Amino acid sequence: MDLAAAGLTGQPFPSHGKPLAVLSYDAQREALEILDDTYQHSTGLCLLQGPTLSGKSTIVRRFIDTLHEDCAVALVDGKGLNTTNLLTGILHQFGFTLETSSASELLGLVRVFTWQQAASHEPPLLIIENAHELNPSAMRALCELADLRVRTGSALKIILVSDRALAGLIQAPAMRSIAQRLVHDFHLRPMTRQETRELLHAKLRAAGSDHPDFIFPDAVCEELWKASGGWPGILDRLALLTLAGAETLPVSADEIEHPALPAGTWDDAETAPPENEPAVVPDTPQLIVTRDGSVVCDIRVEKLRLLIGRSDHNDVSINSRFISRHHALLVRHNDATFLMDLNSTNGTFVNAKRVSNHVLLHDDVISIGQHKIKFNDPHARTRAKPGGAGFDDTVVMKTLADMRNLLGHENTAQLPVIPEDLPNTRF
Repeated sequence: MDLAAAGLTGQPFPSHGKPLAVLSYDAQREALEILDDTYQHSTGLCLLQGPTLSGKSTIVRRFIDTLHEDCAVALVDGKGLNTTNLLTGILHQFGFTLETSSASELLGLVRVFTWQQAASHEPPLLIIENAHELNPSAMRALCELADLRVRTGSALKIILVSDRALAGLIQAPAMRSIAQRLVHDFHLRPMTRQETRELLHAKLRAAGSDHPDFIFPDAVCEELWKASGGWPGILDRLALLTLAGAETLPVSADEIEHPALPAGTWDDAETAPPENEPAVVPDTPQLIVTRDGSVVCDIRVEKLRLLIGRSDHNDVSINSRFISRHHALLVRHNDATFLMDLNSTNGTFVNAKRVSNHVLLHDDVISIGQHKIKFNDPHARTRAKPGGAGFDDTVVMKTLADMRNLLGHENTAQLPVIPEDLPNTRF
């Protein structure tokens, strides 16, 4: 849709540059408070974690804007950096123009600058995005920097930013100098329904709309929240695509895409989102289909029976010559999920072990052909027999017979085929 036809003077959801409107939400405010507390702490070091497009970069840059002008800040992308690259990047951010130097010389320069800055002004701040992708040599250099001290505490404040949980990495023995300084281990949460609606309407108003609720009615905002999982970056992209593809106003909720969503970085019930916010782990089981380590789709097990195979007549259709036409069947019975191999040519494997019938547990990995399917169901923690004695071989045989009849007589709506060469979306 032409923006002018929607009463807009600009793109409300730009893909580059600063957003037209910035609206604070609970998770963002909490993150900013955590970062400020980290910087004020005498040995401040913080982990800021959240999935891709969760708003980490926006939060980091907003925090930098709040700092005193005397504070020296180095913001470095750690992706693939070795020791020399890391130290050169830090020094460039601190204002140094360098010719080629050895890693030891660079480390010495960082040390001297850090001590001088901490003694005469305020301790400098080092922020490393994609910290988990630093090379091991760069990690060792980071540990040396974490050991730098002045009389009042640490000489360098550090914030490590990542799209995955860093606690396991920090707990390694070689990372002790970082672990012992850790002040906060913070995981970003998605926005709530109401926060999503308010942000969408604020951006539409900033782009010139007098009636944002006409362009994006409540039903559309609700669907965008569901489709984005409440993650700001995904929300912007979906809103942009939805608005661009709309032919009439108001926009229809049917026009909204539903991509595979990233998982949160928290890993236990104590840090899970509140019940009134979008949970990354659904009440119904979740299947995460991957190939060569890349996610190709994310499926909720809403039905009692779910058929997997190469044919279009499956609920999960994967176009691969290594997968049989009707390869495997999932059966839900009470809170249990039962996996059955349907006499497939190449077999069905769970956690690298070939199975014919198997009760799935949370985090089990199903392998069929070159694809893997991670089973996500926090309720499935024990290998109890599904439904007790009621779920016996008779039920299994009846289920198989019912599925054969269904395939022969019923033309049901199916999920899209997943081709082998489909571009992948990473979590």
